[in-house]
Amino acid sequence: MKKRKIALRHLALLTILLCSFIACDKDFANIDSDIINNDNATHFDTNARLFDVIAYTKALDPVQTNALPVNLLGIYKDPGVSYGSSKASFVTQITGNSQDPDFGEEPVVDSVVMTIPYFSTATGINSITGNTEYDLDSIYGSGTINLSIYESNYFLRDFDPTASDINEPQNYYSNMSTGSNTINNTQLEGTLLHQIINFSPNSNQIILAEGEGDDRETTAISPALRIKFNDNNYWQEKIINMAGETELSNLNNFNNYFRGLYFKTESNISEGRMTILNMVSSSANIIIYYSREHFTEGLDRVQSTFTFNFSGNTVNFLSNDFTLSSGNEITGDENLYLKGAQGSIAEIKLFNGEDLDEDISTDNTFESFKKEFVETDEDGNFVSSKKLINEANLVFYVDQDKVNAGGDEPNRIYLYDMKNNTVLVDYLFDNANTVSPEFSRISHLVPLERENNEAIGDGIRYKIRITEHLNNLIISDSTNVKLGLAVSANVNLEGSSIQYDLLSTNDNDKVPVSSIVSPRGTVLYGNSTTDDDKKPYLEIFFTEPNN
Repeated sequence: MKKRKIALRHLALLTILLCSFIACDKDFANIDSDIINNDNATHFDTNARLFDVIAYTKALDPVQTNALPVNLLGIYKDPGVSYGSSKASFVTQITGNSQDPDFGEEPVVDSVVMTIPYFSTATGINSITGNTEYDLDSIYGSGTINLSIYESNYFLRDFDPTASDINEPQNYYSNMSTGSNTINNTQLEGTLLHQIINFSPNSNQIILAEGEGDDRETTAISPALRIKFNDNNYWQEKIINMAGETELSNLNNFNNYFRGLYFKTESNISEGRMTILNMVSSSANIIIYYSREHFTEGLDRVQSTFTFNFSGNTVNFLSNDFTLSSGNEITGDENLYLKGAQGSIAEIKLFNGEDLDEDISTDNTFESFKKEFVETDEDGNFVSSKKLINEANLVFYVDQDKVNAGGDEPNRIYLYDMKNNTVLVDYLFDNANTVSPEFSRISHLVPLERENNEAIGDGIRYKIRITEHLNNLIISDSTNVKLGLAVSANVNLEGSSIQYDLLSTNDNDKVPVSSIVSPRGTVLYGNSTTDDDKKPYLEIFFTEPNN
């Protein structure tokens, strides 16, 4: 009896295996591409097909710039021949570490220091000073700017009073407006608090000293925009002397009383410099250092501090000295202009942008593609696979005649679903690197291929893998949506942030946040170029039975 059970078990297992092999010959949608190729497959062939795409430039209307995860500050002069310069300033609220503060008896301001850390990477220890050495990240250009910091007179609202829903947040846009009202410089430029001529970020570690002689203690912080305000009397009168007044009693009153700081950038004779700042960093603050009388009469005065952070509303203002135009969405463009901030993106149509239709007598481009790869029912729904898509790539070539950027092109570009304003499924399947965003999701969004694989070599082409997106189109009966292509400062931002609004008549118009916070641009060949070797294309590697 025991032997019979074992024999029956083996027979059942053999039957299952045979059925599996037979099923593979009919429907092999789940076969891994890396185990089937022409060298090891006797019943399958691997092949490749190229498909044309339609691609064209879309110039962006003013973009939403409040509640950005990071902020741009400075002037960026594009080294290429297609774009001029872009300028970024911002206004930000500040929030005290306590409401209705008590500064003690006879408080006197000693100094006021603002610190906003740069994005930086430690590279080693200086053998002479013993200080940590850093490389600054997210710095664009090699020149300087003139920077002025004002007390702002403009009130940044939390909610939109014109919306039907009173809880709808107020959006602010890159063109210094709310969409309905314009913000002017007179409202922003109140008291001038500080000015730096020929400002540029410094990569040196900052050493802080406290005390004197044997009691002197030092601490070190990473590179930062660190400013000591000159006018202590301003902060004394504006903040310290207002203790106990209604202006400091709660956050709403304070935000109306002290409406924020305006960081204004202006160009000088240099090539400019732009920096990405993390205003919501826990290390970004303004600290008022002051002394007060000791609670016990006769003892020395006590040193105290009061800290503001930048956790309130912050709005970037962006402007360009060049004009971009939208392209031909029917035939596509000769070139695709991708520019970050308030710039431009490209719209991509796969299979002429067509989808399943009601005409059953003829097949459009998409329907022909789908029927080539899968069997469908009379309604166009998936039944079984004819060919297995192993890999699908969109390829775009850089037009160096128009870029001529000397290796300063963006290293990453980002592809997304324009209908639903979301990432593609391939983005979700790829690995994220939160420590080094430059190496994050590099299977889906392949970094720019450069000449001789040098970090500053001229860009050659971008490749974007959309294998799962294509499989969804033919197997999961997804819609063949229009795709958006944009430059990206940090592809990780797209996994945790919603897309941001455009000031247009179409409520569905959005833009990726990682594009807004990048000043860089590039120019790609479009499908209407006369150089056939540089046209963008969709390449599909697939497996099919050879019997």
